[in-house]
Amino acid sequence: MKRDWPRGIGRDYEKLEEEIAARGIAIGKPIELLEEIDSTNDAAKRAAKRDALHGALFVAESQSRGRGRQGRAWIGARGESILASVLLRVKCDARDLPPISLAVGLAARDAVARAIDSSARAEIKWPNDVLVAGKKVAGVLVEAVLTGARVDAVIVGVGINVHQRDFPDEIAARATSIALFARDGSHGAPDRARVLVDLLEGIDRDVALVASRGLGLVHARFVAADALRGKRVTSEDGTRGEAIGIDLDGALRVKRDDGTIVRLVSGEAHLV
Repeated sequence: MKRDWPRGIGRDYEKLEEEIAARGIAIGKPIELLEEIDSTNDAAKRAAKRDALHGALFVAESQSRGRGRQGRAWIGARGESILASVLLRVKCDARDLPPISLAVGLAARDAVARAIDSSARAEIKWPNDVLVAGKKVAGVLVEAVLTGARVDAVIVGVGINVHQRDFPDEIAARATSIALFARDGSHGAPDRARVLVDLLEGIDRDVALVASRGLGLVHARFVAADALRGKRVTSEDGTRGEAIGIDLDGALRVKRDDGTIVRLVSGEAHLV
């Protein structure tokens, strides 16, 4: 029996379940489609504490308290963005969360790259922002549900700007969308369901691998997509120099002007 379509949810998500099943993706089910929520990550956390299963997916059209890394607000236009969180039951320790976060950023980068024209380039700004033409198109927030020191669940939140062509003044200079770089011809307008399923496919493929074996098997993809390599950056602790790549532990290596090399393992790096 075909289920009633949730009020307020865009029809471009109508074939989401069908596409997930067709690709044989192990995550993305069950799906909870929400017209509005405080935060999809918070919805996933609450579900985790109710023993929700691995792969549960929460998708919203609007968030009242959406957030990104460093506690920043995430602004996603209603009906024009992907606002989604996945609950993952993966075997890992708290120390594995930064590499997992990088792996999710890589999956988001790959999903964006498949949706934009080949003349554009999707890159990763360490640790997991996705940029096109130097502007942010997607962000990632990975959080853990803990019992003591044990990780019970990993909550993977991703926001992707898909249809937006105009942005609020406070982010207009640094934000972009898939629509502004979308493929021409048969691909037509960007489809949120297809981009979301591409994202889930990448998360399903890479996260458990990285949690169990580290970044080694996906490291070459980071190198190819690194937006900071060869550029001058500054970090929150005052480190300044040239970014020389992401190492196998997920740290950003920066060569200072005096020739010494430091590793940034947390926080953010900004272009000088």
